[in-house]
Amino acid sequence: MTQRALIFANGDVNDGPMVQRAIAGWRDTLRIAADGGARTAAALDVPVTIVIGDMDSLSSDELADLEPRAEILRYPPEKNETDLELALLYAVAHGATWIRIVGAVGDRLDQTLSNVYLMALPALAKVSVRMVAGKQETWLMGAGQHTIEGQAGDTLSLIPLNGTVRGVQTDGLYYPLRDEDLIFGPARGVSNVMNGAKAGVTVREGVLLVVHTLGRA
Repeated sequence: MTQRALIFANGDVNDGPMVQRAIAGWRDTLRIAADGGARTAAALDVPVTIVIGDMDSLSSDELADLEPRAEILRYPPEKNETDLELALLYAVAHGATWIRIVGAVGDRLDQTLSNVYLMALPALAKVSVRMVAGKQETWLMGAGQHTIEGQAGDTLSLIPLNGTVRGVQTDGLYYPLRDEDLIFGPARGVSNVMNGAKAGVTVREGVLLVVHTLGRA
């Protein structure tokens, strides 16, 4: 049985259809707040069971309110990991194979980019982990054949993340890629459009950042 986990980060709530899809059935998931992500969860009416981090984003009153309902795992401020990184590692250590992150996008570009890169943690290599915000879902795609589910007219961007991504081939997208290389820098793979309910992407080498937006972006 798949162990599902929801992780709430301390960014903008960005409620929307992708977020609601992710939190549906939350009662059957491990629910983790990365520090101030407890407020993100509360805004979405999802009670968390674990709060993890250095607790520099929550007031003493907020912590006092959480303590009867959730386990508080405190870490020192002087640490190598971000609170979201700690939450991801905790979820994997407790058997999560499906993780959705809410609230990972905010007004700090450095934190948002760092949150994207966290999906490349070695511990997540065999985990389905995605960030959701509003009507968007994003994840990393490595070598192999992949199927993306959506609807005709959805926007799909394929962005090379760590250098050149080689041998990208697509099926079911308006602008096809035919065994092409996507180079770090140019926007060649941005704003493609799904022709139907499914699209196929094959990658020979490298890592793509996939951004799926419901409808036309």
